[in-house]
Amino acid sequence: MKNGLVIKSHENEEDLKLINQYTRKDLSIDEVYTFSVVLCDNDIDRDFERFTVESLFSLQELFVGKTGIVDHNPKAENQLARIFKTEVQAVEGKFTSSGDQYFRLTAGAYIPVNDNTKNLIDKIETGILKEISVGCAVKSTICSICGNDINSSGCNHHRGESYGGELCVGELTEPTDAYEWSFVAVPAQVNAGVIKNFKKGEISMEKIISCLKSEGDFTLTKGDKAKLLSYIESLEREAEEGKAYRKSLMDDVKRFALLSKCGIKADTMETIVKALPISQLRELKDVYEKQASKEFPIKPQTYVERKTTEGNNNQFTI
Repeated sequence: MKNGLVIKSHENEEDLKLINQYTRKDLSIDEVYTFSVVLCDNDIDRDFERFTVESLFSLQELFVGKTGIVDHNPKAENQLARIFKTEVQAVEGKFTSSGDQYFRLTAGAYIPVNDNTKNLIDKIETGILKEISVGCAVKSTICSICGNDINSSGCNHHRGESYGGELCVGELTEPTDAYEWSFVAVPAQVNAGVIKNFKKGEISMEKIISCLKSEGDFTLTKGDKAKLLSYIESLEREAEEGKAYRKSLMDDVKRFALLSKCGIKADTMETIVKALPISQLRELKDVYEKQASKEFPIKPQTYVERKTTEGNNNQFTI
């Protein structure tokens, strides 16, 4: 789950001590509003990705002190809350869609109580603001089928597709940073989950083409985009050369057909050659070229036909 939710409010002296580590002045219990959120878990999300349990424990440390904003918009005026503690929990009796023990990363967050935050607190209390989405970075996404990085040339599988009855899932591993967590209006929409920032090498062209052919969403890095554009440019050059070669073949077929006296009118032959692929144009060219050579045998430029007299050996005279 890349999208979490507000689950409860809580206030105690221990929490207040943790909160006051982030304030310039010590706040009292009456001056802060605290609540808990589920940030993420190890279940398969709608992008067919999941955090490993090890990743949840890494994120547990990375999310402490991180600010809560709105819709992942990193403006100062969008800062609404701050996390002061986190915990990875195993929910007894609950399992993921793949049958594993369900783990979730929860966090305690606080908001100052004042006239400016009253409306925000009311929305949280009444369940209007409930859905949460996290922004973080991971080092790699491992394919659940082959164990290779799913964005590398070593993996030929696609998230969300089944192989031998096993669903392909991208396992988000080795978190490197936690940026923020956000209140979002529609967490179920595409791209409403984790803001991914994978630290990986460039994807091979074969992998890029394979991903483009798949039905799932696919994001190109700047380097991948440049590689794809370069590949397209090379294809365009080859296409122009192919067009020139095809035109040359068509002209040869029409010329040799005329010389071979095959009886096909020029406009009819024009229609025929336009519809033929290159392989058939080459075949037709060879046929008409042989026929044309019989009608007009090719002779060397310096060739002189000699007349001889029967019984006379003058042709051998030096």
